[in-house]
Amino acid sequence: MRLNRLRLRDFRNYADTELTFDPGVNLLLGDNAQGKTNLLEAIAFLGSGKSFRTQKGAELIRFGAEFGELEGQLTSQDREQSLRWLLFPGSRPRQVFRNGVKKKTVSELSGALRTVLFCPEDLMVLKAGAAARRRLGDGALCQLRPNYEAALAEYGRILERKSRILKDRFEMPALLDLLPEYNDRLCQVGALLISYRARFYDSLGKAAGGYHSHFSGGGEEFRLEYKTVSTVTDPFAPVGELTERLHAHLESHRRAELESAQCLTGPHRDDFEVTLSGLSLKQFGSQGQIRTAAISLKLAQRELMGRESGETPVLLLDDVLSELDPGRQDFVLNQISGGQVFITCCEPGRFSKLGKTVFVKGGRAWEGPEAGQLCKEEFHV
Repeated sequence: MRLNRLRLRDFRNYADTELTFDPGVNLLLGDNAQGKTNLLEAIAFLGSGKSFRTQKGAELIRFGAEFGELEGQLTSQDREQSLRWLLFPGSRPRQVFRNGVKKKTVSELSGALRTVLFCPEDLMVLKAGAAARRRLGDGALCQLRPNYEAALAEYGRILERKSRILKDRFEMPALLDLLPEYNDRLCQVGALLISYRARFYDSLGKAAGGYHSHFSGGGEEFRLEYKTVSTVTDPFAPVGELTERLHAHLESHRRAELESAQCLTGPHRDDFEVTLSGLSLKQFGSQGQIRTAAISLKLAQRELMGRESGETPVLLLDDVLSELDPGRQDFVLNQISGGQVFITCCEPGRFSKLGKTVFVKGGRAWEGPEAGQLCKEEFHV
């Protein structure tokens, strides 16, 4: 799987830019705030319709433009394909095309362009709150399992409506008559999420353990434990049993939910914990151990996605190498062979021998000999 060509019109700070890419490593070089991360965002958005930086589509359109456009030519699923997006401000719905045919839903792009993003914030995801770890797992699962993405969206809609009932029931007590129906549906859909997550985290932990073992020289035992509601003692149980377990937990929190007007139980509060040789990484891990474990998780995610689809997903490294010591840099660089990689960097010469260099400045991008000459002039190298 690889992106061969990308064209952006009025996307972020790019007025009109077209680039071709190497099937291996592509180095995006330039100072901060010039548009390097915008290119990674465009690549990730092209295949998913999601930005890793904002949920507001209007922010993706260049200031003052009537609409934004992304178009990519790629090699995927053993054939040449094209993806195209038209983004509009306001309430006008965006449009997406695959191989020139307009699609009704983003799910019809499934598998065309899978990406794995690794940014500096991910280095500390294991030290952050549970929401950050849920986003990591949900992001990977949505690409691996389209049915999971649909279930996650449905769960979010039901949860929002239930929350509204709990908040409004003081003014309109009759709303409580609707609560059992929403609770039933939350437990049914929530059981599906738990089933998907349990199997994903099991595979992710095993794969990440292999990478971490190489990282640490076999000196630490990496384990990942999925944590959901306390009544679910076996997350691998059949979905029907999981539904009953969720009902039991919800019933035990019924009074507390009514008093607090909040949804206090369910997989929207799930988490996972990583331990090294039996010790909690979040509580006792050093900064180096936390970064090593985070890298192992991302490399494992890429491996699982490649194993599932038979194609290695595109890896996006957003200035992450500069945050690592030389030993960890070497480890990451040794693991990225065999697929297409995009690396943003502010330091010329540091990784320039890896592959193709694209020079980025002020919302413009250059490749080939021109990029090399501009790098010399800009950085005086």
